[in-house]
Amino acid sequence: MTDSTTPPPPEQPHNSGQPQGGQPTGGQPVSQSDEKTMGLLTHLSAIVLGFIGPLIFWLIYRERSAFLNDQGKEALNFNITVAIAYVVSYILMAVTFGILFFLPFLVWIGALIFQILGGVAANKLENYRYPFAIRLVK
Repeated sequence: MTDSTTPPPPEQPHNSGQPQGGQPTGGQPVSQSDEKTMGLLTHLSAIVLGFIGPLIFWLIYRERSAFLNDQGKEALNFNITVAIAYVVSYILMAVTFGILFFLPFLVWIGALIFQILGGVAANKLENYRYPFAIRLVK
């Protein structure tokens, strides 16, 4: 007969290499200084590589750092929006026979400013939100 006053033995922690969500961790956690650097590069990589840069960083670090997962998705969504804006601006430029020739330049300047602001905020470990972005990646 068991004594009802004896508490059951504590459960041993189950360390299967997976977080509570059940997804694999994907490697070692990222240090805080690496989070700063990779967050900065996630936002600034889009200046040269378009949405491909943030996509690469997000795919590499999304399971290793919640901060980099968030900022990667944010940068990716914004730069997909920028790519769509480029397409629309070139269509408008073609339809107006070049009268709106400055639209792609305006898209580039706006994107550049917000990408730099995002990189600076990420380097301070602040969650940056672009003022407009189509949220395709959630």
